[in-house]
Amino acid sequence: MSGHNESILREPLITGDNITYAKITDDILMPVENKPNKAWWIGFTFASLGALLWVVAVSYTFWNGIGAWGLNKTVGWAWDITGFVWWVGIGHAGTLISAVLLLFRQNWRNSINRSAEAMTIFAVICAATYVVSHMGRPWLAYWVLPLPNQFGSLWVNFNSPLVWDMFAISTYFSVSLLFWYTGLLPDIATIRDRAVGTRRKIYSIFSFGWSGSVKTWQRFEAVSLILAGISTPLVLSVHTIVSMDFATSVIPGWHTTIFPPYFVAGAIFSGFAMVLTLLLVARKVLGLENYITMFHIESMNKIIILTGSIVGVAYLTEFFIAWYSGSEYEQYAFINRSTGPYWWAYWMMMTCNVISPQLLWFKKIRLSIRATWILSIVVNIGMWFERFVIIVTSLHRDYIPSSWAMFYPTWVDISVFVGSIGLFFTLFLLFLRVLPSIAIAEVKLLLKSASEQAKMKQIKEGHENKEYVAEYIESLEKFDSVKQEDYAKI
Repeated sequence: MSGHNESILREPLITGDNITYAKITDDILMPVENKPNKAWWIGFTFASLGALLWVVAVSYTFWNGIGAWGLNKTVGWAWDITGFVWWVGIGHAGTLISAVLLLFRQNWRNSINRSAEAMTIFAVICAATYVVSHMGRPWLAYWVLPLPNQFGSLWVNFNSPLVWDMFAISTYFSVSLLFWYTGLLPDIATIRDRAVGTRRKIYSIFSFGWSGSVKTWQRFEAVSLILAGISTPLVLSVHTIVSMDFATSVIPGWHTTIFPPYFVAGAIFSGFAMVLTLLLVARKVLGLENYITMFHIESMNKIIILTGSIVGVAYLTEFFIAWYSGSEYEQYAFINRSTGPYWWAYWMMMTCNVISPQLLWFKKIRLSIRATWILSIVVNIGMWFERFVIIVTSLHRDYIPSSWAMFYPTWVDISVFVGSIGLFFTLFLLFLRVLPSIAIAEVKLLLKSASEQAKMKQIKEGHENKEYVAEYIESLEKFDSVKQEDYAKI
């Protein structure tokens, strides 16, 4: 591959001096091959305690039934479905980064796709636990599968949102898992070749005999493209199906056709925010600043601005359609959201999801690690409140005032949700310990064309226009791992 096939004006996707193929492998596999550091143990301890809390809360729910939650006759769905939709949304960025950006040949995905895909798998697992636990009779969970059961050939009720969720989750999980694991094969083989003893045997089994031959790579690339093509419709279909849990009802506040695109945009919005939350910490703790650069962070921030703006327009559209419909029930549902007993949740949602992302229009904030990390957490808080507002405020005041009721979460509601976060982080931290968080093979593809040292070589050899070089060097000021004195010498 030529070192001069990419414009000097494009910002480098790998920074740092003296980056070699061997150094890329050593840097990325350092957390896998060495003992975990103190930061990992602290994180894993807190995450494990959260996962233990989740086990206790879910076990208590199974033993006592969903009456242990704060549900009542009026509010039959609350924190359970809120947590479910929130976790499914977080899992969306992985598929978008992996599949859609691969099909569009966006090379900046190469450094973040592995962690995003892992995040998707773990988020979908957390979402699936909600589907089972809110059934009431979880030992009959297999009834949502289209299989004959002990009552004969009794098929599932395809009118049930529970069945739709099962199909959405199972399809999304299986395709995402296959896509993620396929991409891992060359890197697992790399670990296998460097390992000894029992670790070598284990990684040898999971590498499926990867040989690294030309034919193997050809098949790998073909399968990756096919899976990307299959996965791309899932980005739209999965959260569309989840949104139809609400949109197909006749309840004011839910019965709207804007939900599918609105939910998809919100899912991508929250998913990219969670990717930033995880990777901004991981790049610092694991020393991966040369591979997850400010360009990656800025690109994800731009997507958050776009999807956050779409979500904001959707909020305003809902109010407009409620007014335009002339339905007093629909109008009251939205007035109640913003001025009723749950007004604080509504305005928390608006502040976090609509106002806070607009700060990213300012380049100084967009390029600030600390500000980006804080805003990514704020966005995910806001997206949780969005689901809570949609669900609870549409239910708690029925057509008859005598049936109005407030929802108050119990310790079990809170523990299941907080515990699911602990479960998620436990799985993610274990992933960082046993598998590379960055796709080694894919990052190596960028070394000769899109790295800082490749572009520096172009400048040294005088292949580029001086104005372009000056513009390129000026753009590098935002990178925290670039030494400006190296360019001053040239």
